[in-house]
This record gives sequence, structure tokens and C-alpha cells, in this order.
Amino acid sequence: MIGYIIYGVTALCTAFIIFVIVYLLVTIFINGKGNLTWQFLTESPSEGMTEGGIFPAIVGTFFLVIVMTLIGVPIGTITAIYLNEYASKKQAFFVRTIRFAVNTLAGVPSIVFGLFGLGFFIQFIGAGIDKSLYHGELHWGQPCLFWAGMTMAFLTIPVVIVSVEEALKNVPDDLRAGSLALGATRWQTIYKIVLPNAMSGIMTGTILAISRGAGEVAPILFTGAAYFLPKLPGSLTDQFMNLGYHIYVMSTQSTDVEATKGIQFATVLVLLAITFGLNLIAVIIRYRHRMKNYNYS
Repeated sequence: MIGYIIYGVTALCTAFIIFVIVYLLVTIFINGKGNLTWQFLTESPSEGMTEGGIFPAIVGTFFLVIVMTLIGVPIGTITAIYLNEYASKKQAFFVRTIRFAVNTLAGVPSIVFGLFGLGFFIQFIGAGIDKSLYHGELHWGQPCLFWAGMTMAFLTIPVVIVSVEEALKNVPDDLRAGSLALGATRWQTIYKIVLPNAMSGIMTGTILAISRGAGEVAPILFTGAAYFLPKLPGSLTDQFMNLGYHIYVMSTQSTDVEATKGIQFATVLVLLAITFGLNLIAVIIRYRHRMKNYNYS
């Protein structure tokens, strides 16, 4: 009897969650489809943010994801490889310290990363660069695309480390032992045996981390996002528009929130499409890699 009750409560909770998700998606689609036109996707916003499109926000989000990926993914992947493949028992304290730091960073609110980026990257490193190289002229000591990407990279590094390390752990130790027994070095074993067998998990976790970062707003509030910037960023030291920040501003700071509701819902629809697209890419890569390994076996 208790089993049926638990099953019923679980099924009811699952149905409720699915209903909420479907309701949100349908509401967003119905309210945003009217504004989702080719002009909306390719034009710049106009004054007052009540007309025009979101092209600068799309491009800014794309550039932010590129910078975040190029910085965060290699660091997270290399750290995970070290923790799982190179760290020895003699380094147990050092490894525990790294894992504690990773777990702590994973639980830090995203707004704290934004404050960290403002204080460390902009006011300390950026201001130091300007003082040393530009005689105090403002170049790097201000919110810009590069510092926002660095901040987002630090936000996603813990997710990348955990996902890559889990993927590496799923590779059987027999494959490592066989490769080493045949005379391969540790790096050759990792490069030729471990990484190819863990690639589906690595790619899946990495893309999921990127998709999470693409929708974050709080870290870029202080580090580079602009309220109204119809031109595209021309360099890493320029500010940029972002889809998530665009939605936040239009829903809270607009002079006429009611007049911009259609644009808000359409922007949310675009951001959801990008996020779902990244998740779909992760699923496809994982499926294709698993089928490839299955055919080889």
C-alpha cells in the first residue's frame, strides 16, 4: 500500500512539473511568435527599446559564449585530466583541496562571480594594465566583452571539471593497463585510449556547461553587458548587448513594460531556442559517439 502511495505521489509531482514546463513554453510561444520576424532577428533596437530587433544582443551572446568556451573549457578539461589521471596518493591533500575548491565554486551564487569579476579582473588586472601600458588611459580597466567572458568561464569551470572527470572515470581501467603494458606512455594512453572513449561524456558535459553560461545574467551585470548598444562590439575591450540582460532590462527598467511585452517574449523564445539547440547538439553528439563505439565493438 505504501508503495502505491509513493508511486502515486511521484507520478503526480512529475505530471505537475511537466504541466508547468509545457504551460511556460506555450505561453512564451503564443506571446512571442507575433514579434518573431526576420527583421526582429537582424535589426538593431531603437531608442526606448520599444521597436527594432535584437541582432546586437544575439551577436553579443555569441561572442560571450565563444570567449567563455575558449577560456573555461580547456582549463576545466586539463584540471579534470590531472585529477583523474595524474594525481597520485602522495598528493591526496592537494587533490582534496582542489576538489573542495571546485565543489565550493559550484555552489557560489552567480552574482558573486560578477562581483569577483568587477573587483579582480576590471579594477585590479584591467586597471593595472592601463596604468602600466596606457599611462592611465582607460582601455582594459572597464567592463568589456573579455572580462565578461573571463567571469563566465570561472562560473562554468566547476561544471566542466565535474562532467569531464565523471566521463574519464567511466573508462575501464583495463584499457589503461593494456595500453601501458604495450609500452605506451601515460600521455599516449590518455590521448589515444582514454579521451576517445570518454569523448561523448566530455562533449555532453561541456556543451551543457556552455548552454548554462549562455543564459546567465548576474555575472555580466557588472563586467560588460550594456543596456542599449545598437552597434556590434568591435574588439574585446568593447561592451556588448546580451539576450539575458536584454530581457532583464526590458522587463524591469523599460519606460513602458506593457509596450515591450511582445519583444520580451520573442527574445525569451530566441534565448530558449539557443539553449535547447545547444542541449540538442549535446544529445546528438552523445548518441552518435555511442553508436560509433557500439559498431566498433
